[in-house]
Amino acid sequence: MRTRDLGIVIGDHPTGPHNAITDVPGVRVGHTTLAQAGPPAVHTGVTVVVPHDDIWTEPVFAGAHRLNGSGEMTGLEWIRESGELTSAIGLTNTHSVGVVRDALVDAQVAARGEGLYWSLPVVGETYDGVLSDINGHHVRTEHVNAALAGASSGPVAEGCVGGGTGMICHEFKGGIGTSSRVADTAAGRYTVGVLVQANHGRRERFRVNGVPVGEIIGRDAVPLPDMPARYEPGSGSIIVIVATDAPLLPHQCTRLAQRSALAVSRVGGSGEQYSGDLMLAFSTGNRGIPPYAWDEDTATDRPEIDVRMVAPQLMTLLFDLTIEATEEAIVNAVVGATTVTGRDGRTAHAIDHTLLRQAVLQNTQEIS
Repeated sequence: MRTRDLGIVIGDHPTGPHNAITDVPGVRVGHTTLAQAGPPAVHTGVTVVVPHDDIWTEPVFAGAHRLNGSGEMTGLEWIRESGELTSAIGLTNTHSVGVVRDALVDAQVAARGEGLYWSLPVVGETYDGVLSDINGHHVRTEHVNAALAGASSGPVAEGCVGGGTGMICHEFKGGIGTSSRVADTAAGRYTVGVLVQANHGRRERFRVNGVPVGEIIGRDAVPLPDMPARYEPGSGSIIVIVATDAPLLPHQCTRLAQRSALAVSRVGGSGEQYSGDLMLAFSTGNRGIPPYAWDEDTATDRPEIDVRMVAPQLMTLLFDLTIEATEEAIVNAVVGATTVTGRDGRTAHAIDHTLLRQAVLQNTQEIS
């Protein structure tokens, strides 16, 4: 079930064929999901986003943004410094960042072979310790390898899958969500795709198309999740990955990452104190960037590289596509999730689709 299956349309621009980040040509997504009732209860996993098939040997331009920093995404300092993404992207739980990062290093070595180069892969995290045995380190190298091997360019599973398996969003069950937008320009069609791992937000702030859904669907209709004592509402984090085939330079990618944070706010996120809200945008529109190495012959082989960039006048259009796709991806993460009972018997309840549809469709006209 997806948001549009309920008759709810977010934004004005059309989607790509799958309404997913994989609508950007070359982008693939894979999941490994770990779910067992236990004890210990395990509801976790790993999701990978592969920008293109040769990412290990051919970087792409990228940029990042931090809405709130109570979280982690490895490799961002080098992206900020160089403007280049040099690896597939991993998403997992907070305490599995290290093993996922190491597995991505191994994947790059397998692709490039041994040599004088370094690997700084990107791995983002959100905390699933409310529902899962997060200290049990259940995500292992073989799970990352399986997600990479299974990564595909078709429809993307959402909700309680991969890195999103144990996540909670706006105090409904959350997880992985994705969406895309396309626009035709004088230079051709551009696609923007977004994937989120949504584990953030408070119930009363949840908005869909401006409708205060979280207030309308109160705790009497869908109970709040069973949280540990002294757990601050809204804690948890969101990771946003933005992909586009528009030929962007690094500073333009950074601007897209920034705009995705506006969508987090539109849905109701406020960058709470203990929420790690981190955004990464990359462009596949410039290819042929050589890989990193301490090999002087490689460094001087191509002293100049031709690149393209979108005209500044088109950036507002790309901003709109990014905001719409991010907003729908977050809502898709909630709509696609199912109720999960996990660690210590705590339950995170899925949103009621009928109540959501009624709330949005009955109130959209009044708000507009």
